[in-house]
Amino acid sequence: MERKNTLDTRKLVLLALFTAIVTVLQFMGAFIRFGPFSVTLVLMPIAIGAALMGVMAGGWLGLVFGVVVLISGDAAAFFAIDPAGTIFVVLVKGVLAGLAAGAAYKLLENRSKTVAAICAAAACPLVNTGAFIIGSYVFFLPTVTQWGEAAGFSDVTAFIFFGLIGANFIFEIILNFVLSPVIVRLIQFRQSKRFA
Repeated sequence: MERKNTLDTRKLVLLALFTAIVTVLQFMGAFIRFGPFSVTLVLMPIAIGAALMGVMAGGWLGLVFGVVVLISGDAAAFFAIDPAGTIFVVLVKGVLAGLAAGAAYKLLENRSKTVAAICAAAACPLVNTGAFIIGSYVFFLPTVTQWGEAAGFSDVTAFIFFGLIGANFIFEIILNFVLSPVIVRLIQFRQSKRFA
């Protein structure tokens, strides 16, 4: 019983730590830009937290990410178009990204923790970006089409993929894909030595 309480306390403290990391990185990431939007550095701690603490922790960290995006003003361009749609898309894409990372890890962890961490690291930015694309079509299509035309794109889909997402997504997925599995494995190794 005492060991379970210790593990629950450790998990709660770890979740609080990751919540703080997500918050700080999102505010810091607002200053790093590729294209019109800031780079989402927080997908890495979301994927790592989901792998270490589970699906629900991933969802929580994704929700925190979404709330901070709204507070920081990083979604201001979309907020001016449709406030309710912006809040919905930003919160849902964050939660889904965290849930997907946790689910991917849980599904594969018994086969290979390294493969599970890689899949969690890939799932997080893929789902985040996928939900953004869907949200752009559902809530913001007329405005995004105008933005694309102003930027010289004749096709809105090309603008979404190359104008809005482009370098941000590539940077995010490479960063996640390379660093998240390494960090997860290092933390797990440290934990196994501590509790052995």
